[in-house]
Amino acid sequence: MTASDYEVNELIDDCTHSLLAFTRLFYRLRTGRDFLLSKPIGRESHHLTICRALMKVFKGETQNLIINVPPRYGKSELVIHFIAWALGNLPDSNFLYTSYALALARKQTQTIRSIITLPEYRSIFNVEMSQTVAAKADFETKNGGSVYAAGSGGTITGRGAGIQYCERFGGAIIIDDIYKPDEVTSDVIREGTIDWYYNTLQSRVNSPTTPIIYIGQRLHEHELVTDFLGEREWDEVIIPALDEANNPLNPAQHDLAALLKIKEKSPYEFAAQYQQNPVPAGGGIYKRSWFYLTDDEPEILSTFITADTAETDKDWNDASVFSFWGVYKVKNEESITGQYALHWLACREIRVEPAYLEGEFRSFYSECSRYKIPPQLVAIEKKSTGATLVSILDKLRGIKVQGIERTKASGSKTARFLEMQSLISQKLISLPRNGKHTEMCITHMCKITANDSHAHDDICDTVYDAVKIGLIDKYLINTLDSASNSKSEAASQIMGAMNRRNDLRRTRNVKTHS
Repeated sequence: MTASDYEVNELIDDCTHSLLAFTRLFYRLRTGRDFLLSKPIGRESHHLTICRALMKVFKGETQNLIINVPPRYGKSELVIHFIAWALGNLPDSNFLYTSYALALARKQTQTIRSIITLPEYRSIFNVEMSQTVAAKADFETKNGGSVYAAGSGGTITGRGAGIQYCERFGGAIIIDDIYKPDEVTSDVIREGTIDWYYNTLQSRVNSPTTPIIYIGQRLHEHELVTDFLGEREWDEVIIPALDEANNPLNPAQHDLAALLKIKEKSPYEFAAQYQQNPVPAGGGIYKRSWFYLTDDEPEILSTFITADTAETDKDWNDASVFSFWGVYKVKNEESITGQYALHWLACREIRVEPAYLEGEFRSFYSECSRYKIPPQLVAIEKKSTGATLVSILDKLRGIKVQGIERTKASGSKTARFLEMQSLISQKLISLPRNGKHTEMCITHMCKITANDSHAHDDICDTVYDAVKIGLIDKYLINTLDSASNSKSEAASQIMGAMNRRNDLRRTRNVKTHS
């Protein structure tokens, strides 16, 4: 018996309870090649990480799972073998395998079928195929288990995943590459897929505990998986191709030089598909390093609010945003310069129906009014909901409201955003280092592009209005300077009067002594 035979025998002994051992054995039996594990520096093989996460799903420790790793890194291969392995252990399990195209989903389910029909599989698990389903891509076991393929957007009639009234694992919905890379930039396709998931696919679970496994690489900043990220019921395995120390995840697939070449030639593809952090195509207008973070609040001279309102509460549309700003003079090494800047004191991003907008704004305004220098101006973009808000607030005492018109003369969004680029690059916008809004705002600003390919620009709209008011038109600065000049003029007048009075006193003293 050869060393390879010994290894195969060990894999056979282990594969009933180890997904990784099962994958290594049946990948070799099916393809004649070894399943090679990645060997990154400083972190474990991503194949091990994925296998562990899938085993937690099988054991009921994880409800739903997101797996985001670079393309061609073996994630689909592992999930295919997971389904075959799960059917070997629990042959009554029911799976739905979905992808952006039915043909692709069928290709994967046919591979699962080819594993189950191997004589070695039958010998280990004693699972037999049912002959009631003629299609090669859809099949059933004699124990009541099943695997069916479905394409995104299609109907799924009479098919389900999981087992009714069963507390243990009974199958899963698999979402594998739900978007075609060259179609994901279409808002219609992305939103259509999201609607299909919530209105069709999500309802195909036979039990509330039936898990959903989402695998793929990130393609866009607002896709289906965006709705899942950060949700309590979703576990996440999100692994970038390069770690913070520039160590490649799978050097045999892509070494550092290869990854840097991809990054140079296709920065958006690299950020999204390889780093799992989609930055919109076109390149960000603003850089993170341009936003000045401070531990000590600057000496604020005046404050104001800018607001951008939305038409709906739908999460794929822009939100309503209120930003609170302070105007101050820049200090360099304790020396006050003549340059004014803006301190981003607070920001609230909300998605509500228009009927609730006034209440939300009043709440934000009330919070800002408790600041040591209450806002002296509120600037609101005058689109439909904004115009309504302006008309309501304009009737109230103590609030100076300014409606902002967007016309052809004011230029396109891109023109406006580029207009303030040089001012932001001079670090004339500061934020509190540990502010609740700081990371949200900077992340949003760094996604703004010159070709309008970003998903949202609601926060950036409030920034532009603030920069326009505070630093370009210098509305508040001129007011401050006028007040300062008035104070200086008054001081000069007082000083002059005092000098004249002293002169008179000296004259009288001279006359008296003479």
